[in-house]
Amino acid sequence: MLIYKILRAPEWADLQAKGQIAGAPVDIADGFVHFSTADQAMETAAKHFAGVEGLLLLALEAEALGAALKWEVSRGGALFPHLYAPLRLEDVLWSKPLPMVDGQHVFPDLEV
Repeated sequence: MLIYKILRAPEWADLQAKGQIAGAPVDIADGFVHFSTADQAMETAAKHFAGVEGLLLLALEAEALGAALKWEVSRGGALFPHLYAPLRLEDVLWSKPLPMVDGQHVFPDLEV
């Protein structure tokens, strides 16, 4: 199963340069890296990144993250994937831009 992470361009550049990061500022504050499923990613973008340009969408294989990935209740009682370890570049399967069109982020087709 693929899970998804939205990063701002400087955070993505930091991950590429260092090979791993603790995540975005919200991840660091919360103590884990926030991810979304394919069904949750668009709502995450709308809620937490409204109007933000220059975003990247990263895809990772949930199983490859091992025991550090926990599924926890969050928004609306849904289970969200949370990583209790650094976000590692080697775990990223792909990254794609999330362009803005008419004030909305345009997502690629997401695998479940």
